[in-house]
Amino acid sequence: MEISFFATELFFTALWLVVRIIIWVKQKRIDWKREVLLLLMFVNLAVIIRYVFFPRDLVDGRVQPLVFRAEEALPLRINLRPLVHLLDYDNVRDIIWNVAGNSAMFIPTGIILPVLYKKLDAFWKIIAVGALISLCIEVLQLPFASRASDVDDLILNTFGVIVGYGIYMAIKRVRRR
Repeated sequence: MEISFFATELFFTALWLVVRIIIWVKQKRIDWKREVLLLLMFVNLAVIIRYVFFPRDLVDGRVQPLVFRAEEALPLRINLRPLVHLLDYDNVRDIIWNVAGNSAMFIPTGIILPVLYKKLDAFWKIIAVGALISLCIEVLQLPFASRASDVDDLILNTFGVIVGYGIYMAIKRVRRR
């Protein structure tokens, strides 16, 4: 079974819109400032979905599909040893892409979540939520033979959330002054 990037993003967008419309109808109003923040979070999640689940390389200018083959799903590809495979790439460019990419795509999460949800405006809470989001992604990758679940990704993603939260806190301090 092949899952196309377009179909995945279309499904994700439709689900997002249905949920937002239900909330608007239920609340009988739209808070546009909050909706802009939620839209930024949606875009952040869409980018994460793109680069986590679909091969990075384009073929004929197109994002390649995620392929599921039941006979290749087992054994699960999991690395639970931290920092062991972090440098297992053919060249320095791919190492940088892995480390920087896994961290950078979660920086917006660390900025947007505490703005959206005031209860998450604490260092340990944002780390927990960021790690939980990353863990969910790693678990969702398990059945796909072309993907691997790696504790290094969990660490790097969570580090990105921490950097984002640091940016959020710096902006918050500047605005207070």
